[in-house]
Amino acid sequence: MPHPLDFSGKSVIVTGGCRGIGRRITERFLEAGAGVVICCRHQPETPPSVDGREAVFVTADVRDPDECERVVDVAVEHFGPLDVAVNNAGGAPTAAAATASPRFSEAVIRLNLLGALHMAQHANAVMQKQPDGGAIVNIGSISGMRPSPGAAAYGAAKAGLINLTQTLAMEWAPKVRVNCVTPGLVFTEDAAAHYGDERSQRAVAATVPLGRMADPTEIADACLFLASDLSGFTTGANLVLHGGGERPPYLDALDR
Repeated sequence: MPHPLDFSGKSVIVTGGCRGIGRRITERFLEAGAGVVICCRHQPETPPSVDGREAVFVTADVRDPDECERVVDVAVEHFGPLDVAVNNAGGAPTAAAATASPRFSEAVIRLNLLGALHMAQHANAVMQKQPDGGAIVNIGSISGMRPSPGAAAYGAAKAGLINLTQTLAMEWAPKVRVNCVTPGLVFTEDAAAHYGDERSQRAVAATVPLGRMADPTEIADACLFLASDLSGFTTGANLVLHGGGERPPYLDALDR
């Protein structure tokens, strides 16, 4: 009997799979034996690879529905059935809500919410025709579950992604399972841009009950679980990986 986390013979799409959390998700699926297609707007200098098996790269902007369809077509051409789609592409620079331009806000929402919907629609169209269906995993953010000063449009888009996950899970069952992974603070190669120097990073990590930020591998492992038969009865779920959450501000007031 095959191991439930053995993805040999399976095919996976990872959007934004060139760097950061997305790159580690790609590597974990490659390590598990899957064939992986990744898409980003710019080709990475070194595409993710494991033991000589390299991810198939497609230049694409998930904000464009036609480009999402092309990514799915490439996956089908390379591997036949499409088993898993991970909507990881996203992000946004900091911007004050009072002064963010309409163009900026629309771009953020298109990338972080509509891009996931476009890709999910095209993946679902293939998966619904397959005997074993498929699994879609959306990558959210803790910014979608609490106030996010400096990231109003981003937080709103990620909050919408959680609701989108629940709605698609209901509409596309029983063939296609749709779930969400919501990371809290994650230590990536961009940690300095998000959290400052090493001293600041340690101070930020100390606010997490587990005493550290998440490693990208821990987010990737959650994706493997939700894409596998181990979660065969799991759909419409939001798996929150935040190390125990954030300290309530009133506790700091009591300590003074």
